[in-house]
Amino acid sequence: MTSPVIRIHPSDNVVIARRQLVSGELVADEGVTVKGLIPPGHKVATQAIGAGEPVRRYGQVIGSATQAIASGQHVHAHNLAYSDFARAHEPGADARPTDYVSEQATFMGIVRPDGRVATRNYIGVLTSVNCSATAARAIADAFRRELRPEALAAFANVDGVVALTHGMGCATASDGEELRVLRRTLGGYARHANFAAVLVVGLGCETNQIQGLMAQVGLAEGALLRSFDIQDSGGTAKAVARGVQMVRELLPEADRVRRQPVPAGHLTVGLQCGGSDGYSGISANPALGAAVDRLVRHGGTAILSETPEIYGGEHLLTRRAARPELAARLQERIAWWERYTARNDMKMDNNPSAGNKAGGLTTILEKSLGAIAKSGTTRLEGVYEYAETVTAHGFVFMDTLGYDPVSATGQVAGGANLICFTTGRGSAYGCAPSPSLKLGTNTALWRRQEDDIDIDCGGIVEGSDTVDAAGERIFRQMLATASGERTKSERHGYGQNEFVPWQLGAVM
Repeated sequence: MTSPVIRIHPSDNVVIARRQLVSGELVADEGVTVKGLIPPGHKVATQAIGAGEPVRRYGQVIGSATQAIASGQHVHAHNLAYSDFARAHEPGADARPTDYVSEQATFMGIVRPDGRVATRNYIGVLTSVNCSATAARAIADAFRRELRPEALAAFANVDGVVALTHGMGCATASDGEELRVLRRTLGGYARHANFAAVLVVGLGCETNQIQGLMAQVGLAEGALLRSFDIQDSGGTAKAVARGVQMVRELLPEADRVRRQPVPAGHLTVGLQCGGSDGYSGISANPALGAAVDRLVRHGGTAILSETPEIYGGEHLLTRRAARPELAARLQERIAWWERYTARNDMKMDNNPSAGNKAGGLTTILEKSLGAIAKSGTTRLEGVYEYAETVTAHGFVFMDTLGYDPVSATGQVAGGANLICFTTGRGSAYGCAPSPSLKLGTNTALWRRQEDDIDIDCGGIVEGSDTVDAAGERIFRQMLATASGERTKSERHGYGQNEFVPWQLGAVM
């Protein structure tokens, strides 16, 4: 019979409950009798742990006991807390050359005239400033299939017209970091392969002038990239009419695309986890890591992010660095975050969230170790700042927040044409123009929220599935999604409201 607990590593002094455990229940394979009620996904001590002694999961320290813990007791926030420790940084110690396959898998992609490969075919309406958001949304709404099915009836190869608006663009320094990062993000979207064409709509008097945006990111207006201001257009109604007419002019060209077989090396996948639980690092995250290993061996790229959620486990990534300077750059980003949180009266261990804790995660160290499992085992080929264009192939890291909409926005700006998003508590996230696949960590979540979750990884927890088999299914679903199969979040119409650039600086 399947054990009621999961042991992750031989040196761990806790195990994870597969189901709710009750006081007096014998866990025979661990020689432990349960003391008290243990919720599913939570930790059980397998030996006595003295106050101040380390608690281990994944073979790594996840914190220290704040009081004496008896064998069989529940280990969580009432008796376990974050504790700092020295990381064993050995840059490149675990970096191994990638064993590439002899023949890459393929997907049905869209090849742009300049060679870029898309997984979707949208027309985008971007804004330079929040003041033009209403006009941009009105332009896109004129082509929403659920509101006006006739608007795109003749353009079956166009996935839609989407407005990606934000709350920034003014009341900030004209030469500051916040504006540079916003422009880098908008530039990444403007040149994203999943957009056949883009309109940029401004107000006219904002700090983020469209000309300055174009100059910083090296873009120039042309047949498929157009811009205009509300003030120069004569007001909102005229600006909306102008934008609608521009989209109508662009639709025939956008519709000319046809999908064709392309190597999997053209796939760039952003890795996200949101609403994590105690099973995330056991099922969905390692299964996604197994899929990432397959993707990399087939020439593709995977982007791990969420720097606050690798904190305490970053030494596992620097050990995989292909070059010493990559390890140094990752450590520099960690140091930046320590300074950033300190000057905002926060700490790097102000995490996990309430939902994470309810699901069994206690400290940021525990959460980070599970999150890193999404990255697989191949070597680290690049480290990028937020929204920088990813040029390396293989497994790379991008410095982002842990907040999923902001993090994924940076990944898509960097070139991700697919997002894989693991969740244990539930998520309904989407991120146009790139599709988002949801991976559930447990079958109870799948049954409760099947309307939103694409793949159930709960069989790994129950013992009926393996990480490797689930990884193969995820990899095949990546290819199918990249070929045009719609994800559940796409069917619901998610994606426009989830565009959230990183707001770094002071708003004046």
